[in-house]
Order: sequence, then structure tokens, then C-alpha cells
Amino acid sequence: MAKTFTGSSPIVIGHRGASGYRPEHTLAAYELAIALGADYIEPDLVSTKDGILIARHENEISETTDVASHAEFTNRRTNKIIDGESKIGWFTEDFTLAEIKTLKAKERIPQLRPQNTIYDGKFTIPTLQEIIDLAQMKSAEIGRIIGIYPETKCPTYFKSIGLSLEEPLLATLAANGYQGANAPIFIQSFEVSNLQYLSTKTDLTLVQLLNASGKPYDFFISGDERTYTDLITASGLEEIAKYAQAVGIHKNLLLPKDSTNKLLSPTSLVTDAHAVGLLVHVWTFRNEDFFLPLDFQSNPQGEYELFLNLNIDGVFSDYPDTILAVRDRLIREGIN
Repeated sequence: MAKTFTGSSPIVIGHRGASGYRPEHTLAAYELAIALGADYIEPDLVSTKDGILIARHENEISETTDVASHAEFTNRRTNKIIDGESKIGWFTEDFTLAEIKTLKAKERIPQLRPQNTIYDGKFTIPTLQEIIDLAQMKSAEIGRIIGIYPETKCPTYFKSIGLSLEEPLLATLAANGYQGANAPIFIQSFEVSNLQYLSTKTDLTLVQLLNASGKPYDFFISGDERTYTDLITASGLEEIAKYAQAVGIHKNLLLPKDSTNKLLSPTSLVTDAHAVGLLVHVWTFRNEDFFLPLDFQSNPQGEYELFLNLNIDGVFSDYPDTILAVRDRLIREGIN
């Protein structure tokens, strides 16, 4: 296995928990990710009406909760423009935490993960504080530090409705002892301006997320013409390094695919990012053939091995046990 930027083993991030095995963003998914060996667990953060940060991939929650079956909330269904996209459904910012806690989680992609539907209706929606409590409790229980890797979702939107994510996030982290560049935490965002703001308020590690297409939503708002493609150039990475310590990249930015879903040669993104002092974490790895390139159908282990040999510093996975088995095998082979 190739060396990482720091020389340590690549970290494994339980993407929304062990979301290949349990409905995403539930304490059960996070707890299983920890049990399977993940180094970090990843909550996406949105806000409730009363300003409490909770874990959902989006603020529209009809796909991941049973809100549609709650007659008392029928009149909350509405249409909103979120990050430039029209969405119809139920939104976290229209519910208090007490109301959110009456909902139950369900599997987001039941057509691909029917085995997870047996857990529909069993788990509530966790707060950031509950996730921190779990990580710290498990760290003490098993004797290894479990980090957290929160993402601020739609920060420009939440700021526009008076529910800014950054202040409650920093306050919660400070209250729980997360401080300094070596704290077991990464804070990530697809937007730029909120990371730049956070860089003036904290010395916790910040991660600029980079997609394979499009542009940060705050760039649309500000009229900035740059796209994510511009941000992965040498000059773009230099700019990122002024406010962040890592980039979280779509795996296609490192290993592009052709029109037949076959992998092409790797780009220089890892080398370029390392050259300006940025760690590189790659997302998102999943075991199902639907998500795998043609080269690795029914062989997610092969895809993991290929990426781990490209000097990356971390991996987001729905199946932490699969990547850990490959990582640990490569470590053993390197030692031997």
C-alpha cells in the first residue's frame, strides 16, 4: 500500500455510519460502524426549527423518515427551493426537535438495500450531541479514539432563514472538549465561504468537499464563476490550503471513467493536493454493483485496493468492514 501524506494508515470514515447495513444517520448505523472498526463516523448536519443540529443527509426528510405517515404533520408538506433546486416534502427547519423525535428512520435506497428495510421504524433521528456522546462513550469503552466527521449541509440556505449552522456546531464541539488541530474531528462542507468563516473561528481541521461536476452553491449566490473543476487546479488547491487542511474528493476526480463506466488513468490530484499540504479523503465507496465501475463489478475489494495504492489519506465507505479488511491486508503485506 502506498504511503499517505502523513505516513500513517489511511483513515476509514463510516459514511453516514455503516449505512450499507443500517438506515443511514441513525445511532445504530454509527454504532455498527464503530464496531466494524471505522476510525471516524460521519454525520451530515441540518437544523431543526429550534436551532438544534440533527443528522440527516438533507433537510427534506420524506425519503429517510416516516414523516409522510404522520397525519398530524400533513399540513407541513410544502415546496421549497433548496440550493437552487425545487423540492416538495417535509423540511427539518419546520419541526422542533421534540417533533422530529416522534419520527422514525427508514432505508433511503430500499431498491438496492432491501435487507435494511427490516429496520424501518426502529430508530429515531439523532442529534449531534447524541452522536458525540456515542463516539466518546465507545472510545472509552473500547480503548481507541473514535473521531467524528460532521458536514454542514446547505449552510447558505440555513443562514438565509436565520438558522446558521456554524455557531451551534462550534459551541457544541467546544462544550464537548474538541479543540486544537489534533482533535479527532474533521469539519466538511461543499461550500467555500462557510469554511473560510470557520477558519477564522476555530483551529479544528477543515475539509473542502469537491464534486465531480457543478460548483459550490455559495458561488452561485455571490456570482463567482469558478466551478469545482477550477478548484482542483494547482492555483485552486493553493487557495483551499489558505483556509482548509484537507480536501474530500469525489472518486471520479481521481480515477475518471469513460462512457462505458470503465476506469481511466488516475489524475495528479493527490500529488497536487499533497504538494500544497492538503490531505486527500475520497468519497463514496459502496459495495453494490450499481455504484462500482465496470472494472470491479462484484469486486469492491479490488476498487478499494486500487485507490489505496494511490497515496490517498482516507476513504468514506458505507461498508467500513470491507475497506478495513483490504487496508489491513495491504498493511500486513507491506510489513512482510
